[in-house]
Amino acid sequence: MEAQERVEQARKRVEDLKGLYVHLAIYAIVNLAIFGVNAITSFGTWWFYWPLFGWGIGVAIHVVSVIIEGPFGSRWEERKVQELLARDARDQAA
Repeated sequence: MEAQERVEQARKRVEDLKGLYVHLAIYAIVNLAIFGVNAITSFGTWWFYWPLFGWGIGVAIHVVSVIIEGPFGSRWEERKVQELLARDARDQAA
């Protein structure tokens, strides 16, 4: 792997992590606000945990997709790019 490719992969990884951190921050801020609204408007009838739980599933999926290299991670992306480039080269040669 060339140095430029490693730099590009590192930049993509940093961008993915930055997106995750922003998602986590927004999740925390919005859900604190929802909790506050719930506490002020209907204290004793707690419903704030439903959006917390629902959105939490999405956050968990985001965490897993960034932290764990799944089947569609950067290695898959690189293989797919190479496959498409090879296909284009074959098509142009024909």
